[in-house]
Amino acid sequence: MAWRRGADRASVQHSGLRQDDRRRCVQPRLRRGARRGVVCRDWLSAVEPAGRRALSLDQPTPEECLMTAIASLPHSAILPRSRSPFLKKFLANKGAVIGAAVLLLFVLAAILAPWVAPHDPLKANFLAVRKAPSLIYWMGTDELGRDLFSRLLYGARSSLLAGGVSVAIAMLIGVPLGLLAGYFGGKLDMIISQVMEALLSCPFLVLAIALGAFLGPSLTNAMIAIGLSAMPIFARLTRGQVLSIKHEDYLEGARAIGLPDRWIILRYVLPNVMSPLVVQATLTIASAILAEASLSFLGLGQQPPSPSWGSMLNTAKNFMEQAPWMSIAPGVAIYITVLCFNLLGDGLRDALDPKG
Repeated sequence: MAWRRGADRASVQHSGLRQDDRRRCVQPRLRRGARRGVVCRDWLSAVEPAGRRALSLDQPTPEECLMTAIASLPHSAILPRSRSPFLKKFLANKGAVIGAAVLLLFVLAAILAPWVAPHDPLKANFLAVRKAPSLIYWMGTDELGRDLFSRLLYGARSSLLAGGVSVAIAMLIGVPLGLLAGYFGGKLDMIISQVMEALLSCPFLVLAIALGAFLGPSLTNAMIAIGLSAMPIFARLTRGQVLSIKHEDYLEGARAIGLPDRWIILRYVLPNVMSPLVVQATLTIASAILAEASLSFLGLGQQPPSPSWGSMLNTAKNFMEQAPWMSIAPGVAIYITVLCFNLLGDGLRDALDPKG
């Protein structure tokens, strides 16, 4: 029996096929056999020369069949699936995790404000004007006797909504402009770049205030003004990312086989520039919340009696000595929210960095 196995191995070695070729011949049969639940059959006949097919060969042992079948399985089917590198890097950043948890708490509080708020945020109570924090009014009351905690919860809706919508407007306008400028180049790139540079020459907050004053005082106009002010940031970032991958081999290959430019931009270019855009969007939301608070403080954002953190600060500035708690609550809320968005943005940047 031993000499027969040696002859079998010698016949395979002299069959003119490399080890990779024999593996290709064996693996499909093993996979089909594994699916049907049958025993591994004689595989040497598949690679043996025609003149030697008449030899009667022994079937491999079950252990050999098992090891060959395991070797043919994909790596993910043998080993347990590990945690993704992005999630592993993100969870390793404690500041980013804390920031994400606090922001999630703020978002849930804003969504559940009608059920969580202990008092009506718009109802005045002249018997409780400028009351200090107590068991009834956890954060005190304002100049009209309205509960500050309830107004803080409802104000989170306006501030967080303004930050998210403003960044969405900026990305919906700036990202397509950056894609077009970076991909096509030429005069289109020159025109878009010059317009973006002109807008970036003006400070972000100053431009937002100017646009807010031009559009008129309302929360919707404030979100549009902030979005237009942040739009050049995303346009320039997108253009730079497109220029860095414009001449990659996979894009040249897509052009060579005749794919349309629209398909190449949406299918290949945009997914490869999304990582820095996500990080920039997270950081810009913090700036947008600050800008909305500034516009509301100046009377260009959310209008009374609807609460927002900026309008609450505008009201509290007249009672800094008599009722300092009126400014502490919205000020601390703005500070914590902006800090958490910055921590989240830093964590996303580190987790999405392929060199990290």
